[in-house]
Amino acid sequence: MATNWAAFAAAEPELAATVEERFGAFTHHVLATLRKDGSPRTCGLEVRFFDGELWLGMMPGSMKALDLNRDARFNLQANPGPGTGMGGGDVRVGGRAVGVTDPETKDAYVKEVEPPEPFHLFRTELTEVVRTHVEDDTYLVTEVWLPGAPVRTLRRR
Repeated sequence: MATNWAAFAAAEPELAATVEERFGAFTHHVLATLRKDGSPRTCGLEVRFFDGELWLGMMPGSMKALDLNRDARFNLQANPGPGTGMGGGDVRVGGRAVGVTDPETKDAYVKEVEPPEPFHLFRTELTEVVRTHVEDDTYLVTEVWLPGAPVRTLRRR
């Protein structure tokens, strides 16, 4: 089961706002994909939230684009920022990347983002959103959202 960003944000607006804020704090984040042999690949990536979607844009022929065209599964980790403060916590999004070839959709992306062309564009179908943070200097709190379920919160001392 998967859903787009708008459906997630409607179901869990507070967590969605925190996740968007964390991704918005820095330009570059870490994308994990699967190589042809099944081993993980990590690489830097810029992401965009607009029109109810979380978008992944990348250079043509990049290894991450080839990976996603072969196996759509991904995990995206927000840049934790400098130092150890982790303002807002650590967030990651998992799901499937769906390649976009529709000219109208790509044109709207170009107008919003102004990427260098040509480029690969993927919209995401979310299967998991996770935020981990420290609460009251006492608890490690992990919030986990899966499509069709409310956020589950786990606290550890």
